[in-house]
Amino acid sequence: MAGPARSASTPDLEDFLCFAIYTAGHAFNRVYKPLLAELDLTYPQYLVMVALWLEDDQTVGGLGEKLYLESSTLTPLLKRLESAGLLSRKRDKQDERQVRVRLTQKGAAMRAKARTVGECVFEATGMSETALRRLQGDISALRDTLLKNAA
Repeated sequence: MAGPARSASTPDLEDFLCFAIYTAGHAFNRVYKPLLAELDLTYPQYLVMVALWLEDDQTVGGLGEKLYLESSTLTPLLKRLESAGLLSRKRDKQDERQVRVRLTQKGAAMRAKARTVGECVFEATGMSETALRRLQGDISALRDTLLKNAA
């Protein structure tokens, strides 16, 4: 049995930019999943680790800003990574309101194992570095504009 006729004013899902970005995110997750399974990390956990490999000893708030994550989302990720022995969370001695996140020796050593993840994902895109950088810049600019207008 056929469904209701589509109105001429109702766009196809493929006409939505947000749907293209959403489904591209799912496609990225499929590429990342087996690569990160070898590290026993989820994609959000991997992002936390990358942020700490770039700059260790950050506050939870600063980490959340960089990753665009609320503390209610970030805290459970940090707890799991801490349970896995990859990082530690401790109150800042100068400001007890702040919690600092630091890599453990095990977490720092994982960086070497994760070194090929980015290369594998780059290859999976089938795009040139120039095209990817341009696309990334366009998507980042779009994100920033949307966040500015949503405020």
